[in-house]
Amino acid sequence: MGLTACRSRDHARGVPIVTREQLEESLRELRGQVIDPREGILGPRSVAWQLGADLGLFIGGGRAALLQLAHPLVAHAIDHHSRTRTDVVGRFQRTFRHVFAMIYGELDDAIAAARRVHAIHTRVHGTLSERVGGWAAGTPYHANDVDALRWVHATLVDTTIVMRELLDGPLSIELKSAYMLELHRFGALFGIPRARLPDSWAAHVSYMDEMIGERLVVAPCAREMARFLVGRGGTAQPPLGRIAEAVTHLLLPPHLAEQFELRGAPRRTRAGLAAFAAVYRRLPRRMLAIPAQEAARRRLAGQGPSRFAAWTERQLFGLAHRATGS
Repeated sequence: MGLTACRSRDHARGVPIVTREQLEESLRELRGQVIDPREGILGPRSVAWQLGADLGLFIGGGRAALLQLAHPLVAHAIDHHSRTRTDVVGRFQRTFRHVFAMIYGELDDAIAAARRVHAIHTRVHGTLSERVGGWAAGTPYHANDVDALRWVHATLVDTTIVMRELLDGPLSIELKSAYMLELHRFGALFGIPRARLPDSWAAHVSYMDEMIGERLVVAPCAREMARFLVGRGGTAQPPLGRIAEAVTHLLLPPHLAEQFELRGAPRRTRAGLAAFAAVYRRLPRRMLAIPAQEAARRRLAGQGPSRFAAWTERQLFGLAHRATGS
């Protein structure tokens, strides 16, 4: 199906697609909100840098990924247009390099990454090959579909808060709202209209509840991709894959964990995470900094690249390789 036909069918079902012109308008508005372009879209004084700063958040990576895959349109787009089964770690690296450039790069770097991602998304469109829950076979999908983009954005916001509270304890509603509102700038890099994003933490929770309770259904292709993400795509699941599967099983809504056919031991996993969090809270935050954020801090201080940060990034991707067995 050609892009024009795909757009017309999508508009026919009332779901807007972010065009290049709309993206550029969103980027122009974002430029007007940024005080210091060197600091990027958020900067070191933001709540987002405070809450999204450390490697512990990657424990929730499986939760975010599977929540996204539980949206049939997202799942089919990834299944039909990526190498998730054959290059799990490579996709992980490419995705996070784009995300890190958007969050921690200078403004021009963030905007360049936004344009690259939008161009890639423009080529990702098609139709559902089967009926999935309330989604009929033949329903068109498009990676620049506003509703799909909004859902992916919401899973990242939500998972960061879930992990932050798991590691550090409860956060105030005011802090969670501030974080969510700051991440609207991240949404602007995808052209998501501000009116389609929640204006309070309560609105975010309501949207998540609606999606999880009424809209999400795990398609067969999503279930198969999930197996690869937790290392069950080959003959033997790696030990780290078993841990990742158990943690993701615990963090997902139970009915979705069941639909994904995840295996877990909730009581033991909960105890393990509590013990990990107790140790984790005692470690120096700079030791745990996401390499991209540490690189941004050093850049803003006029310092060169950090060898430790580069080593940490290699270990992070190495862990992804050992978990998936790919």
